[in-house]
Amino acid sequence: MLQGKSILLIIGGGIAAFKSLDLIRRLRERGARVTPVLTGAGAEFVTPLSVSALAGEKVHQELFDLTAEAEMGHIELSRAADLVVVAPATADLMGKMAGGLANDLASTLLMATDKRVLIAPAMNVRMWDHPATRRNADTLRGDGILFVGPNDGDMACGEYGPGRMAEPLEIVAAIGTALGDGPLKGRHVLVTSGPTHEPIDPVRYIANRSSGAQGAAIAAALRDLGARVTFVTGPASVPAPAGVEVVAVETARQMLEAVEAADPADAAIFAAAVADWHVTEARDQKIKKDARGLPTLGFAENPDILATVSQRETGRPGLVVGFAAETENVIEHATAKRERKGCDWILANDVSPETGIMGGTENKVHLVTAEGVEDWPRMDKHAVAARLAEKIAEALG
Repeated sequence: MLQGKSILLIIGGGIAAFKSLDLIRRLRERGARVTPVLTGAGAEFVTPLSVSALAGEKVHQELFDLTAEAEMGHIELSRAADLVVVAPATADLMGKMAGGLANDLASTLLMATDKRVLIAPAMNVRMWDHPATRRNADTLRGDGILFVGPNDGDMACGEYGPGRMAEPLEIVAAIGTALGDGPLKGRHVLVTSGPTHEPIDPVRYIANRSSGAQGAAIAAALRDLGARVTFVTGPASVPAPAGVEVVAVETARQMLEAVEAADPADAAIFAAAVADWHVTEARDQKIKKDARGLPTLGFAENPDILATVSQRETGRPGLVVGFAAETENVIEHATAKRERKGCDWILANDVSPETGIMGGTENKVHLVTAEGVEDWPRMDKHAVAARLAEKIAEALG
């Protein structure tokens, strides 16, 4: 899988740097060439000599290496590789990447590269859970940066939780996926996301509180497994992920047109929070308050996109997944919805105000299928997306 591939490996400063030595060995066993870059902090944990001996290559450490920079070495290094891997990716390195900083060799390489970048975060659990780190992670995912881990586990500091760097073989597998050998390679997956806006007049509309974060995370997770993703999104408050085909729409009727234009697809995931109704006679001019009192609005049902696709006699995707955002009797309503719509799976979640899920960063879902209900723990929306993407890959074989 990796025979003849060139990996630029950036080793950050953390106790997990010792795993990078095994990672180098595993990559070379599989025929990859590893060009190592060691940060100043990384060199406090592993020595340049040990890294160089295992890689069989010179270790690059200094941005202001006059010999290398006479030939624009940081540009050459950043673009000669097939993939850039950062392991461990510390909170500091992630912050530099998210902020576009370039004040040392590692951060300059990451800014100058035109290749895909895979990072393996590693840090204390409280650092990983810090709002700044979470913001940076969301920014990096939106920029198309690939993640592997972090895992839950014991920390060198004695604490337990997320922040432990993925194991070397996990990283090797993620590298293979990033290089185009993912389980969804050659598959086309459609994802809808975000709210729809149904106009009342030029300045007012009907909508809901969906941010589009879960749909965007699902599209990114499918992309990371090698799928070609068509991402049909309403006016979301989060950016669309890089590396997918984005189709921006506003209304439910426009979304249905975009979905039908995206055929054929191997799977379709309907994560959009589509408005149920639209105003039958949206005004061309702003409605003004006057002595005649409140305006009268007429409503009509929007097309049922999930049911339309699920119940096709021809051209139906092999797997159709819907969402059920409920405020009560979540599983009962979701089970009934799956049967009524005719889709294969429903991801049901409780969006009652006290959960903070609608528009938030976490989700708690129940996967409802013909076989029964699978309860997932509350977790970050990116973790939900990764889990769903893996299940889709299994289902598609």
